[in-house]
Amino acid sequence: MIDGLLLLDKPEGLSSTQATQRVRRLLRVDKAGHVGSLDPLATGMLPICLGEATKLAGEVLEGAKVYRFRIALGRATTTGDREGEVCETAAVPTIDPAQLKTVLATFLGDSLQVPPMYSALKRDGKPLYAIARAGGTVERQPRPIHIARLECFDSGVDWLDCEVICGKGTYVRVLAEDIAKALGSCGHVARLRRTRVEPFPEHAMIELAAVEARIAAGEPLELLGPEVTVGHLAAVVLDARGAVALAQGRQVRAECGAPVGSSVRVSAPGGVFMGLGRVTAPGIVAPKRLVAQKVSE
Repeated sequence: MIDGLLLLDKPEGLSSTQATQRVRRLLRVDKAGHVGSLDPLATGMLPICLGEATKLAGEVLEGAKVYRFRIALGRATTTGDREGEVCETAAVPTIDPAQLKTVLATFLGDSLQVPPMYSALKRDGKPLYAIARAGGTVERQPRPIHIARLECFDSGVDWLDCEVICGKGTYVRVLAEDIAKALGSCGHVARLRRTRVEPFPEHAMIELAAVEARIAAGEPLELLGPEVTVGHLAAVVLDARGAVALAQGRQVRAECGAPVGSSVRVSAPGGVFMGLGRVTAPGIVAPKRLVAQKVSE
């Protein structure tokens, strides 16, 4: 049994699903799922949950993401990145640093963003990208996003290299297009790399080629434990009797300062991670999403 997280450094040219299935076959696991899709064009951190860790994938989605991306100015494309066809051109004005800083600051904080047609969102069970490829379009409702930081760290005559820290649901392609428009031009994403998904460190990523080499050599992979996905939640440590009761689906009394309705990470004696609990009343925790563990009195 393999349970844990692999932080794959996804290569360019593979979809997130293709990369995940490649890892699943290499490790010979039954259950595997990626968190936060990356376009085939994009590279970088793709958390892949394996085995029991798939039950906690939703917690990873809540974390902030860090992207580095290049905006190619003067040309917009049908897909919002370099893989699409050019659908609009515009002059690229001279942009001074002060103006750029002012424009980027307007994107900080909470806002609404209209998802692109070339996305995995579904309408009547059909992905939007499939509708777009067939030449169709549908109305999309704006969705709330949050941008914590947005900076330009390098630039050229017709390009900008930026870094953004953003919340879930943010489409960098749309952000790049909006930045280009705000600067009086148009544009698309020429490069995109996700350097981090909170709470995981960048240095923990492993390239697909390295995964393949270690498996071929019979060397073990160092996976992150499922508990890492919920490290930001309040901790509850149960005694042996309470652990058995929770594993059986019953509510238990537990010392917990988390507010009613919130999720907590639950451990049995000895630090054995059990999964997620939910505070139903002061000092009362119910099972929410448990991972398979043997606990006994």
